[in-house]
Order: sequence, then C-alpha cells, then structure tokens
Amino acid sequence: MHILPPVRPEQSIARLTAILEPIAEKVKVIPRKRITWTYKGRQQMYLFVEGELSMLRASDGLLLVTVYEPHLFGIAEMIQPTQGHILRAETESIILRAEADRAAELFREQGVWEDVAALLSYHTAYLIYRDAQVVQQRTYSVIRNHLQEMILLSEEARMRTTILDYIQDRTLLSRSSILNVLSALRQGNYIDFKRGGYLISVGHLPESF
Repeated sequence: MHILPPVRPEQSIARLTAILEPIAEKVKVIPRKRITWTYKGRQQMYLFVEGELSMLRASDGLLLVTVYEPHLFGIAEMIQPTQGHILRAETESIILRAEADRAAELFREQGVWEDVAALLSYHTAYLIYRDAQVVQQRTYSVIRNHLQEMILLSEEARMRTTILDYIQDRTLLSRSSILNVLSALRQGNYIDFKRGGYLISVGHLPESF
C-alpha cells in the first residue's frame, strides 16, 4: 500500500515565520551551496523563502527531503544540536537566517511552543514516512514509491533531474538495479520518460513486478 506523506502544519509554520522575520537576515544562496547550522559560532535557524532546498544526512550525503514551499528549518537543532543533517540549495534560493537563542526567546514570549511542537511532529512523521518508503523494502517497491512521489512534482522540477538521479540521491540502490526496473516499467507502458530519463507520466503501477 502506498503511504501518504504527513500534512504540513501550514498555520504553525506561518505563525513561527512571522515571529522570526523581523530578526532574520536575508541570504541569497547559489545552487549546490551547503548550509551548516552555525554562523560565526552561533546556532542558527533558517526560513526558506524561495527556490529549492534539500536536507541531507551529514554522514553520507543521502538526500532525505527536498522542499519547494516556504518552510522553517532548525527547530530540532535549536533544542538538540547534533549536527546530523545539513541543508543544500538545489537552485538559486533565498533564505532568512536567525540566531536560534533569540528565536527561542521570542517563542517563549509569544507562547507559540504548541506551534513549535506541531512542526517538530511533522518533521518526525516525515522521517517515519521516508523510512517506510525505503527501509527493508524490495528494490521494486522503493523505486515504485519514488516514482509516485516524483510525479507529484511540478513539470519544471521534474525536468531538472533525471529519474535515476532522483532515486539514487534518496536511496542506496545501485544504478543498474534502478535502470533495469525503469526499463521494464517503460516496456510495460506503466511509465513514460523523455530522452535523458526525465519523467513525463506514471500510470497505475503494479504492487509487485
């Protein structure tokens, strides 16, 4: 069964963002630039405003999630600065940077820790959702899940990355295993992609293949 991703807490994100915007510094980030959680030795929070931003596992660069809508990063790191993840801009992007200590003070003053908890819960639920997509799944199931995820992206986003790169960035599957499944699905008219491997359409994919 295809598991749906958790629902973004839009109102909580909007309230937290409104509180942080007045103290945040605007930063333009070039494509492929990696962003760490500290700046001048101080823990930071980041308001993603525009572009395309990914979160990577610091240990091996595995891509965990890519966001295209305004979002707030650094809540968990503000409380537990483990440095287990880093951010990377995929396109030219705009972020707002705010000191985590000052952000925590404002959250206490404004009484918005319920919104903080909602966002933390969303991030935790998303990691559980992602694990369900890849951990202890058969190769076909992992590829199927990512094709269903990828087709929900805008055409512009899909034309910026090949199916192979999209899946390899997010999993530990080999190039050959991915290509074999994609070839079989295309021959069965389950998917269609243009020259170079850019996804055009996905039909009803079988549960097993």
